[in-house]
Amino acid sequence: MEDALLYDKLQFAFTITFHYLFPQLTMGLSILLVVFKGLYLKTGNNKYNKAAKFWAKIFALNFAMGVVTGIPMEFQFGTNWSRFSALTGNVIGQPLAMEGMFSFFLESSFLGLFIFGEKILGQKLHFLSALLIAIGTQASGLLIIATNAWMQHPVGFEILDNGKFVLNNLSALFSNSWLWPAYLHNQVASLVTASFFIAGVGSFYLLMQKHEGQAKLYLKVGVIVGVLSSIILAFPLGDILAKKVAEDQPVTFAAMEGLFNTQNGAPLAIIGQPNMREQTLDNKIEAPRILSFLTHKNWEASIQGLNDFPRESWPTHVPALYYSYRIMVGLGTIFIGLMLFAAFLLWKKTLWQFKPILWMLMFAIPFPFIANTAGWYTSELGRQPWLVYNLLKTADGISPVVSAGNSLFTLIGFVGLYFLLGVLALLLFGKIIHQGPEMSK
Repeated sequence: MEDALLYDKLQFAFTITFHYLFPQLTMGLSILLVVFKGLYLKTGNNKYNKAAKFWAKIFALNFAMGVVTGIPMEFQFGTNWSRFSALTGNVIGQPLAMEGMFSFFLESSFLGLFIFGEKILGQKLHFLSALLIAIGTQASGLLIIATNAWMQHPVGFEILDNGKFVLNNLSALFSNSWLWPAYLHNQVASLVTASFFIAGVGSFYLLMQKHEGQAKLYLKVGVIVGVLSSIILAFPLGDILAKKVAEDQPVTFAAMEGLFNTQNGAPLAIIGQPNMREQTLDNKIEAPRILSFLTHKNWEASIQGLNDFPRESWPTHVPALYYSYRIMVGLGTIFIGLMLFAAFLLWKKTLWQFKPILWMLMFAIPFPFIANTAGWYTSELGRQPWLVYNLLKTADGISPVVSAGNSLFTLIGFVGLYFLLGVLALLLFGKIIHQGPEMSK
């Protein structure tokens, strides 16, 4: 049973990690499509319309890859996690069904109209179709994160005599105090991904001396949106979400910070390696009392350490949680610095000519994807060993009839299949970018 649990967890972790490479770009890019189309409607300058058409191609391919890789996860609820589905389906089934029935069809329907219907619709309705795509995309994220927020901080339910969870207050699901900090943090993070992607492609074109007018537009929009979203992501949104974790999951917060013993005036560990045997951080560099101040706005406030909690309530993989959090925060800090520097050069009107920053922005394209993935790892590793926090253990949610061998076999199959899908996606993205915006007519 332990092997089956391991392989079930690995399979879901692998498939959802691969899948989320696509929605994070989709959600951010949908906003930028509205920006480009709105600027065209306002100014009449065709360069904005050309940009909207070009990025609609990227969006459509990315959306399709997200759908293809998302479907297997739905089936895993019934195959690998049937016990979890049976116990909580009355709760999580509602937002997931709403996401599929409303948000997905809103996105897909109006995406078709946006790509193929400009001449028929006219410019105002074409803009409206872009707006509805963005609304559908953001609503999709809301409904998915509402499900996850309930797993992190369950509200509005009761447990029947047979152990099943039943939702008795739908509004509580959407007024969950965990939902809105997590949702806003996630959506702005997707905007960071999209802005870096657009700025990176613009940098690539300038370095290759191709599509100069469009390249400068991509860089300008990418840098402006990137610097704003990167800063907002860290503060106030990241700060609010971290405080929420400290309030509702203090043992998770202690593990994220590598804090083993309760301290007044707790320091913020900038770097260090968790030593689980000695229960300390090795080779640490700390900022004195900063953690207490950031968490409670009090330099001497007490922060609970892991040793204040029973060992069985600790996150299952403390080092993995600690490092995931550090990767997310570290990359987020780098994003702010890089985008501030690029914004300064844009203000000085030297961004187009300063090749080092163009190279940095181009090579930075993958890193927001890594940071977003690390952020979700932080969230999910922090909830373990629970599927529904403090109510349903992960080990109690797997399917009793699916063997470890079956899970391992299908995991290997997913790795091979997704490798081929990943190569295909890169080739198709590369083809669209190589053709460039001049082909977007």
